[in-house]
Order: sequence, then C-alpha cells, then structure tokens
Amino acid sequence: MSDVLERPPATVDELPETTPPARRIPVRGIASSLFLFVLGWWLFIADTAGNNDVLEGFEVLFTGIGRLPALVFDPDAYSSWWTWMSDAEGWSPIFERVVEHVQLVSLSMLFAISISVVLGVLVHRVHALRGAILGFASIMLTIPSLALFAIFISIPAIGIGDRGPIIALTMYSILPILRNTIIGLEDVDRAVIESAKGMGLNASQRLLKIELPLAWPIILTGIRVATLLNVGIAAIAPLVGGTGLGRYVNDGLQRFPDVTSVERMWTGVVFTIVLALVADFFFTLLRRFTTSKGLRS
Repeated sequence: MSDVLERPPATVDELPETTPPARRIPVRGIASSLFLFVLGWWLFIADTAGNNDVLEGFEVLFTGIGRLPALVFDPDAYSSWWTWMSDAEGWSPIFERVVEHVQLVSLSMLFAISISVVLGVLVHRVHALRGAILGFASIMLTIPSLALFAIFISIPAIGIGDRGPIIALTMYSILPILRNTIIGLEDVDRAVIESAKGMGLNASQRLLKIELPLAWPIILTGIRVATLLNVGIAAIAPLVGGTGLGRYVNDGLQRFPDVTSVERMWTGVVFTIVLALVADFFFTLLRRFTTSKGLRS
C-alpha cells in the first residue's frame, strides 16, 4: 500500500497509448478531383460553351475518355510539357507560383488552427455549445467553394485578390480541426486528469501540460486533413483574382485549344499534387517528432 502511495504520477511520455492511430488521408483524392475538374471543363463545358448542346457535350466527353490512355502514355506530350516548363515558362515563375500557393494555404491554416483549437476547448468545457458550433462549422464546409470565393468579391473590404480565398480556406478548415480537437480532448483518460489535480495543477495548467499534449496526435490528424483539402481548393483562387498554382489551370482553360494550353493546365495540376505529397510527408515527420513515444501508433 505504501508503494502505491509513494509512486509519482505518470508523466506524458510514460502514459500508455490511449488514442487510435492517425489515418493518413490519401493524396490521390486531391489528384483525382483536380484531374476530373480539368477533364470535365475541357471535354464538356468548353465544347458546349458555343452551341450549348448538352448531348453533343456528353458524346465528346466519352470520346475523350476513350482517347485518354493514348494521351497519358504519349511520350511526345511529356516532352512538349517539359520543354514548355524549362524553356518557355522557366522554373523561376513556376517556383513563384508554388510559393504563392504555400502562402495561401499556410495563412489560412494558421487562422483555422487558432480558431478551431480555441473553439474545441470551449466546446469541451461547455457541452451545451457543441451542437451549435459544430453545426455552423459543418454548414461552412458544405458551401460550394467557387461560390464562396465569389461572395467575398462584393465585400468592399475584401474585393479581388488573396483576402477572399484566405478567408474561404480558413472557413473550410475549421470543421476537421475542430472535430478532432473535441475528440482528442474527450479521449484523455480521466484518471490522468485527476492525478494532475492531485499534483496541484489548475485548469489552465492541466489543459496546456496534460490534455492538449495527449490530444495532439488526433488534433494533428485534423490539421493534416484540412491542409490537404486546402492545397486542392486553393487552386480556385485565381478565378477571383488570387494567386497560386491555379493560375496555370485557369490560363490553360482560357487558352484551350491553343498552343501551350494543355501544358499550362498540367503544370498547375501536377505541381499542386506534388505540393500535397510534400505536405503529407511533412505532417508524417511532424507527428513523429512532436508526439511522445507512448502515443505513437
């Protein structure tokens, strides 16, 4: 009995694993979404823009899908694309677009993380607010991205540029982070919290030193999900005057079927996918180096 009373409370690093392993979000979903968007616009909308013949548009769509394998495995197409990037466009402008894309996503994620974690702690403390806050965050995620981007154009303080996309991307990111914050805090073992109380820690100290560190793996999973979603959605920003890799997609669609239109679209799509892969790898490393050994999957 004396051994039990004299044993010090377990530290965060010594705690057993109490959280489920984080699920990695397949980046191929972002790649598929971008590819289908470009393909649908190219083969359907662009064809019907002049005569508004929907049936003919579907016919062209299915014909184009049948020819897609030959296009994908055409070495001349890749050679033309590489020549355009390295000689015509140059790597410096492409790198600038990548940096712009990263800035859009990073700023929106910074705001989203700050808002979501605070709201998650509030909901965890005041359960009566759970339905209203989660419901509002869910509604924001259901608004069509292009429509939400366009709404901010009419607001004088926002207008055309990156402000609207940053606000919209922040709104889209709140729900995944908020939900995971709440789940992570609720999964913290009550015995650990009671031990912290016995050590004399107040509510703020328990939150910062015990609850948030234990909930961090689940919170980080929500941040990863929101970031990968934002990498893809940010490609729409140039449609409302924003920056980023979406400019290549937008320019290619406007120029199609002129020369270099396909090369421009593929540049925007491919580098967006690469950026998502890099972000996913970054969060894998971040989880490894910021999570105690007892909480790693």
